[in-house]
Amino acid sequence: MFICADGVVMKKLILLFFFLCSFGTFAQELAMSVNEVDSQLYQSSEGGSTTDNPNFVRHLDGLSDKKLAKYLREGGISDKLIEKANEYYDKMWYAESARIYDIVLEKTATKHTPALLSKAGDSHYFTGNLEKAYKWYNELYQLFADDVSEETVFKYTQTLKGTGKYRRAAAITKILRQKRDEPLKELEKISDSSWEAAYTVKIKNLGINSPYSDFSPMFHGNGIVYSSAKDSSIFTTRRYRWTNQPFLDIYTAQKKNDEGDLTSPKKFSKNINTKYHEASMAFSPNQETIYFTRNNYGKRLKRGKNGINHLKIYRSRLVNGEWTRAEELPFNGEDYSTGHPTISPDGKKMYFVSDRPGGFGETDIYVVDIYPDGGFSEPKNLGRTINTAAKEMFPYIAENTLYFSSNRPMGFGGLDIYKSEGVNDIFGVGVNLGKPINSSRDDFSYIIDAAGEQGYFASNRKGGKGDDDIYSFILETNLNAIMGSVQHSETMEVLKQANISLLSSSGKLLNETVSDTAGYYVFKNLTSATDYMIVARKDGFINDSIQVATKENTGVSVSQYLRERQKEEQKPIAAIFEPNDVYFDFDSSQITPGSAKELDKLVAVLKENKKLTLKIASHTDATGPAAYNKLLSERRAKSTKNYIVSKGIAASRILSAVGYGEDRLINHCSDGMPCAPAEHRLNRRSEFILFSE
Repeated sequence: MFICADGVVMKKLILLFFFLCSFGTFAQELAMSVNEVDSQLYQSSEGGSTTDNPNFVRHLDGLSDKKLAKYLREGGISDKLIEKANEYYDKMWYAESARIYDIVLEKTATKHTPALLSKAGDSHYFTGNLEKAYKWYNELYQLFADDVSEETVFKYTQTLKGTGKYRRAAAITKILRQKRDEPLKELEKISDSSWEAAYTVKIKNLGINSPYSDFSPMFHGNGIVYSSAKDSSIFTTRRYRWTNQPFLDIYTAQKKNDEGDLTSPKKFSKNINTKYHEASMAFSPNQETIYFTRNNYGKRLKRGKNGINHLKIYRSRLVNGEWTRAEELPFNGEDYSTGHPTISPDGKKMYFVSDRPGGFGETDIYVVDIYPDGGFSEPKNLGRTINTAAKEMFPYIAENTLYFSSNRPMGFGGLDIYKSEGVNDIFGVGVNLGKPINSSRDDFSYIIDAAGEQGYFASNRKGGKGDDDIYSFILETNLNAIMGSVQHSETMEVLKQANISLLSSSGKLLNETVSDTAGYYVFKNLTSATDYMIVARKDGFINDSIQVATKENTGVSVSQYLRERQKEEQKPIAAIFEPNDVYFDFDSSQITPGSAKELDKLVAVLKENKKLTLKIASHTDATGPAAYNKLLSERRAKSTKNYIVSKGIAASRILSAVGYGEDRLINHCSDGMPCAPAEHRLNRRSEFILFSE
């Protein structure tokens, strides 16, 4: 009994001992955590252990919420953290600065100043976290719009597009251009429409991608070389502070199949790869010379006058199966960057990117001649048709075609890939390749084979495996089409010369045609699995609209039946004139550019026929209160009349301009009925009735 009792007591003592030890350890850890972090904040950068210590931010993240909260309550801690974040920011260690700014802004009572919000947004922007960058830029713009720099506003619009907020991005871009006094006629409407071309595009994320950045593919042998930050070290990992990722190396991978898949990735050459960045390479036509981008460094990284470590282009030759020690090219600079080389198919020209003085924007694309002796001409800027005030990067030259990436305004978001045709280094204006090649994020380093059918590009779009991923693409002949016929609803006879309009699901006019003598029409080169709207019109008939969805690279057939207007509907009308697309944007009475073109046709008819008079009838959709829609339609009628009068038509020839609100819908989209945006748009219109004396 004593032994048992003593055993119980012993067990209790043991449990108590472990409890006290655990409690003591917890308290000690808490004290050590606070003291260690605090000591790191007080250390000077001259000592070498503060800013160069990679464990500081990691240590903060390692604290529990309870420990972190206690630490943040310490006097003056917020100011010390901001000082530390600013120190990292100035060194362009954006991954570290972003985390500290988040802690300060989200977990302390620190005042949200313009400088603090701007740096927090920048830190996330430069590391590619657009959602978090948007959060701080948006708060900055909402609170301090008048104090936000144009550069920051531009980055804000990029995060808006990157997070799918296209309308907001367009509105702010318009404000920015007005502030710069730039011509608004250059302001194209941001569109999220899909790729519409003679090809369908199949895209695939590759198995060689890592959790880090993989980009800049380039054809080499039976595969590609590419840049990657994947960690292949055994004991230690050296990290690039900007992104907090390992330094980039060049890798090679072999083509696995005709689908573009790659296999067996391995480092390219130990004579090329160093402990710093190597990326963005190109080869001579015989594959015996490689040009690539590398940090400017000697025994350590070198910095220019602005404190930035710049990039340079290097060259290495293949001799007896080994790559020689790389030599830097003569047109590099110590105070600006030079990189992203690409070689023309004949090997006589090199195109590259630089932020050297004298350019048009942040980074421009240049060209040099490559002489037979290996020398180079002076660099020449490709000019304003290619380069803008924004960034132009990652050129790739095919036969008479230059592909490049740019974050210029009115793209889909981030870097978009563009294509420009040219000859003798005179290139036309770049054309956005559209979706699905481009996305709301960064899309870049596009390459395509000589046949123009397959290639690769990089993107940090959603759904990837890492930061930047490499994607393969295949261009196939586009068989997507809508083939239609137009017939009389009662007699079933074909209706030739009917006007047929193709609209996107959002109501944007994409194409127009006329039915042939057999009543048939066709719209080619459409996008797979996409909703479209077909609108059929013919004088004397009521308009008809139908929603059509394309399939997977095949044609779709549809039929439309137009109902003839009743005779009583035609009195006292002498003639009916129905301009195409005299439509209004939602909740707007402003004449759009497309509507203006159609109204100009009406004006031309009136000028040619002096005895014609006109009645205007304007309408709305059924969205919103009926009373409000009545007023909105009256404003539309007035703006329509004012436009016609402004073009030289006497007001006396306009007999009436009446708004009917939502009373005269031309389809089933009454209040509460589910309808596509394009169907509602058809009701936001002005109609015209012409009278002859």
